[in-house]
Amino acid sequence: MAEQDQLDLVHGSGNVFQDFGDPDADVKQTKGILDDRNLSTRKAQALTGIDQAEFVRIRNAKLDRFTIDRLMTIINKLDHHVDIQVEVRPATAQA
Repeated sequence: MAEQDQLDLVHGSGNVFQDFGDPDADVKQTKGILDDRNLSTRKAQALTGIDQAEFVRIRNAKLDRFTIDRLMTIINKLDHHVDIQVEVRPATAQA
């Protein structure tokens, strides 16, 4: 294989929405989990013990009542693991 034909291997985060910079990545991942497992909001409630209304909000992308840790808890209860990486850097000066 010619040098210019070589491909770089890039490992994804496990959340394709996050990998492409989607600001609603966690919610879309959770919706995807529900869809993949064919879970209705009531079945998700029975499985996780989290109120059905929470899953209705996720399905309808009404996110104003969710914190990141709440979404992580819901994802974890659906047997998925969440990894968080934090990068601390100096704030940029405002012009």
